[in-house]
Amino acid sequence: MEQALIHKEKEEFKDAHWVLKNASAKQFYEFHLDMEDFPNIKIQNINGLEATGLRFENDIISGTPVINNMYHLEVQFYHTHDQKQAETKKIRLFVNADPKDLWKNIPSDKNAAFYKSEEEAFKGSFSDRKIVVASKRGRSHAHEGKFREDDFAVHTLPSDWNIVSVSDGAGSAAMAREGSRLATVTINEFFSSQETVNKIEEYVNHFYAVQASDENQSEAEQNIKNILSESVLHVYQRLEKAASENALSVSDLHATLIFTLLKKFSFGYVILSFGVGDCPINLINPDFSEVKLLNLMDVGEFSGGTRFITMKEIFNDQITSRFRITCIEDFAYLVLMTDGIYDAKFATENKLEDTDSWKTFFEDLAGNNDDRTKTDFINDKKIDEELLIWSDFWSRGNHDDRTLAIIY
Repeated sequence: MEQALIHKEKEEFKDAHWVLKNASAKQFYEFHLDMEDFPNIKIQNINGLEATGLRFENDIISGTPVINNMYHLEVQFYHTHDQKQAETKKIRLFVNADPKDLWKNIPSDKNAAFYKSEEEAFKGSFSDRKIVVASKRGRSHAHEGKFREDDFAVHTLPSDWNIVSVSDGAGSAAMAREGSRLATVTINEFFSSQETVNKIEEYVNHFYAVQASDENQSEAEQNIKNILSESVLHVYQRLEKAASENALSVSDLHATLIFTLLKKFSFGYVILSFGVGDCPINLINPDFSEVKLLNLMDVGEFSGGTRFITMKEIFNDQITSRFRITCIEDFAYLVLMTDGIYDAKFATENKLEDTDSWKTFFEDLAGNNDDRTKTDFINDKKIDEELLIWSDFWSRGNHDDRTLAIIY
């Protein structure tokens, strides 16, 4: 009777229909084999599993498969009352192809005008903080051998001011890659003179003076915005000149532009910001209880028709609405990004000031993602390399260039 019962339980285990969930190549996989209905059956090993790159331990199949395929596996098992005689049960595991492998990565033409590298990263100091930036060509451009159209520039300015600028070249513009490069380089150069930053600093001190009247504060604010207005107009004129010199239309250089100027004063960090286009600048306070958007986003009424620094119509009476003057005692992160990051990780504008969305975003950066890629802000010796690797994340339908700058 005992042998009959053992045989019956073995046969029931063999006949049980097991469907392993599909795995995906190059993505972490974990599947728990439910043995509750078979208390007397113990799995000894799973033959063929080594070819998948997975392992079996404590009734759990886990690991990261490398190659897509249909794998035929043999489960070696025994009955606890008959351990001498091991038997096998056949199961199948399907590993899907890594979607990334379906995309070509064709180098861009190094002999073409305005050649630009396909990726670039930077790390350094920024006031008494640090900064890391990564810019990576999107899969849609790589698939066709086109250029990275995003760009960025970081500079230390006189009198302990710092600037970071980010630009996203328009996909429809023939030389957008040069437009984004020129926009970032030009805006940073504008603020590189001692005279310019001295004026800004004078007005900032007036603006935040303890005994300043409302009239004086208003005048100081306007003076700061006048300089900022002059700076972005200078970028437009530089782009207009570049277009003329290269027999192009200024629209061939269409590019967005965001930038932040930062300095730490005795009364706090002063951040001057500007934006045209759909790239956000966000300031996150130390305990993640508040997130502020520091620029005007050209979405909503501008949806489908992003504004660019190359459009003369932005230089009207409403230009001052694009500038922000912020003073904060402390902050956790100051973040600038192009829509290649924003669309994939936030999707909608209202999430840009949602603290939970930003907590999720930094958890993602910390390694809570399918690729297990981590950007370490503590042990940050290789943080520029790590951020560049993280930027290669997979997001269905989002394959645009990606640029992310983080001051921390």
